[in-house]
Amino acid sequence: MFAGLSSFTGSEQQFRSWVFTIAHRRLVDERRRAVRRPAEPTADPAMLDGRGGDTEAEALDALGLRRVYELCATLSPDQREVLLLRIVGDLTVEQVARTVGRSVGAVKALQRRGLAALRKKIG
Repeated sequence: MFAGLSSFTGSEQQFRSWVFTIAHRRLVDERRRAVRRPAEPTADPAMLDGRGGDTEAEALDALGLRRVYELCATLSPDQREVLLLRIVGDLTVEQVARTVGRSVGAVKALQRRGLAALRKKIG
């Protein structure tokens, strides 16, 4: 992204879309790489010695985050991708369509079905 920053021209929304497109492609590349070459876990003693903050707040945050992950895991990969780009990335439907390489109508349908599935799980 930094290499192409000097050649970028456009509005703030176009910049945001450009950044999320790059991030999306990097994520896809990383997932493919991880499947080809799985990493082996190693114990880092420096990580184990770190001190935590407010344990209660951390536990509540972890529970909330885990619930979000559980709910998102129930969605199809396409629905999850569209909802995250729309909600977390704050991208427009058109920007998401360009990022994921789908039509605007397909993005709207994925968003509608994903939100309906989440409402059904929560309600």
